[in-house]
Amino acid sequence: MDLFEQNYQNQLSVQAPLAARMRPRTLDEFIGQEHIIAPGRLLRRAISADQLSSLIFFGPPGTGKTTLARIIANTTKANFIAINAVLAGVKDIRDAISTATDERKYYNRKTILFVDEVHRFNKSQQDALLPHVENGTVILIGATTENPYFEVNKALVSRSRIFQLKQLSEKHLEAIVFQALHDCDRGYGNLKVDINENALSHLVNVANGDARSLLNALELAVETTSKNKDKVIAIDLAVAEESIQQRAVLYDKEGDAHFDTISAYIKSIRGSDADAALYWLAKMIYAGENPRFIFRRLLIQASEDIGLADSQAIVIVNSCAQAFDRVGMPEGRYHLAQATLYLANAPKSNSVMGFFDALSFVEKEKEKEIPNHLKDANRDSKGFGHGAGYLYPHAYRDHWVEQQYLPQSLQGQVFYQPADVGEEALIKIQVERRREAQLAAMVEETVEVLSYGEKDKNVDNWLQRTLGEVGENLSLIRDKLFEIANPQRHHLILDLNARSGLLTWEAVRRVPEGGVYSWVRNEKDALALIEQSNLLPELTRPIVIHPSLSEIPVEVKFDRIIGRNALGKEVDKLNIILDLVKRLNQDGKIILGETIPRRSQRLYNLLDKTWLSQKLFQKIVAAESAIYSNPEDAMVNWDIEDLEKIFIEAGLQVEVNQQKNTTQLYITENLLNRWFTASDNKTRLSYVNHLEKELTKKEIETVKSLFYGKLRNRVVSWETAIALLYAS
Repeated sequence: MDLFEQNYQNQLSVQAPLAARMRPRTLDEFIGQEHIIAPGRLLRRAISADQLSSLIFFGPPGTGKTTLARIIANTTKANFIAINAVLAGVKDIRDAISTATDERKYYNRKTILFVDEVHRFNKSQQDALLPHVENGTVILIGATTENPYFEVNKALVSRSRIFQLKQLSEKHLEAIVFQALHDCDRGYGNLKVDINENALSHLVNVANGDARSLLNALELAVETTSKNKDKVIAIDLAVAEESIQQRAVLYDKEGDAHFDTISAYIKSIRGSDADAALYWLAKMIYAGENPRFIFRRLLIQASEDIGLADSQAIVIVNSCAQAFDRVGMPEGRYHLAQATLYLANAPKSNSVMGFFDALSFVEKEKEKEIPNHLKDANRDSKGFGHGAGYLYPHAYRDHWVEQQYLPQSLQGQVFYQPADVGEEALIKIQVERRREAQLAAMVEETVEVLSYGEKDKNVDNWLQRTLGEVGENLSLIRDKLFEIANPQRHHLILDLNARSGLLTWEAVRRVPEGGVYSWVRNEKDALALIEQSNLLPELTRPIVIHPSLSEIPVEVKFDRIIGRNALGKEVDKLNIILDLVKRLNQDGKIILGETIPRRSQRLYNLLDKTWLSQKLFQKIVAAESAIYSNPEDAMVNWDIEDLEKIFIEAGLQVEVNQQKNTTQLYITENLLNRWFTASDNKTRLSYVNHLEKELTKKEIETVKSLFYGKLRNRVVSWETAIALLYAS
């Protein structure tokens, strides 16, 4: 760099707009986007460890995409090259690749290529870049305001990790203003600037989540306002309104904002929210959306979401569309608003979706034979008997007769499910009655085809059956917990009592841009999890915590804490919950699935009461019931209400639902031995120890002989009760 170039760069840095001067240089200066760069998150760990793979930052303008790339440039040891897709061509890409090749060849140094507005690259430019990303010549960091899954080469997307940046909140924007006003080197820290609350609120509100827009407005306000007699630049509401006169509507007719806004509009109508529907309609019209496009969507929705619940809906919308074509804009906005309000307030039914169920059957099945009585009798009635047996509906009362119109194999299949609202509620009753009559007719006509097949000789052995059902139940519990948790891709999750990793591996799949911590109680489980995680890329592996939660840094806050049977064995459940609360984000949730021994299977229910006297049976019931009231046994002495009370005491709002599961259990001799062998552990007694408190030795021998004689090597149904707990 010569003296002229150096002087030019110095002038740029001093005279650059405030938004450019205030661009954060480190992660500590960066404000917002905590969901991807807070302590413990994947991206922050990758930047700190200088272990970046190819990335694409996707989000609205002014949210920090380019800034994050610059921070990476400041922290990485790799060579950093930045180009703008609007200005760059294939030659610029080749030059960057050539530089990267030389860096790797001569200095064994990686190169990070930052491409701003990467979606602006055409196909040939993206194709020119692809092989060098694939072979590792460059690590790509792309920034785009458009959805990369639609606008960026699929091959590039598949080789990159996507991070979505969100619009900055008002709290973040206020922090950015104060940062600029107090920074003496790059901001206005050397000036006395007084911005009143109303002015700040206006700037933040109109900036609409865009930090660049906010700083540009602040710069204009400060630079154009004279100092008062106290040498203070006072920015009031009037100055703020002049500095940022109108909220910019983010709306690109071919981009995400277009599709997202029409989606919000359609969903508002579907949800019968007329206010929201008018708001999104106004936003589209204000931004210049084609009204005919909106009418096309309304015509679709009149059938998709209203249908027969209001048969006039499509007539009204079509009439409004025709009126618009005659009147045009701006008066045509009345017709748009009328159609919108009619659909928003109309009763809703999506029963026409039954067509797509029928279409799915047609696509998957082999061709079905058309019932003979439905075939065309005009051509082949003499030779093949086509049409024979057809009942002419108009010859019957109400112009209807109960005959079958579906192929034989599909008789009884339901595609159309009428809604119980609007006009369709009347149709529903009629349809149900006719189906009942058709069903009766079908049974009478097809009774001769019913037969009994041979029993399946390939019966699974007990272990396969038991393990299969247990695995299925565990999968159901896992799916239920994650359904309740509803984690987002950027969330940080803590798995309590990880053990087998059932929840951990699902969490890793669900939060590719966040992170997973797994807490295990013993070293053996910890080593097993770590060994399994070695198959994953280093940055996506769960962080295994053993043996105490205190190993997790205090600054790491979780969005979701999930667990299966995490609290059942704990004596001091309240203190554990209080500790978990400290580790939650403000909007964090705790979701647990806890087996409730007190409501689960009782051994006495495996016995047939006719096998023993009523008195002895009652003594067994009393002995077994005492197990679950032992104040010293934290594993079994609690119920749903106890758990709920503890969470409320910890200051949480809690919902608890009970789920019953039944599996098939094979009673082995080894299992019986475990039940009927006395325990030396005073706090963990065996079944026979509890029987000894109520039964005589002779009675115990009777019970034991029944279990061994009647139940050994038998498969029984085993019930389990699970509390699904959701706390926030």
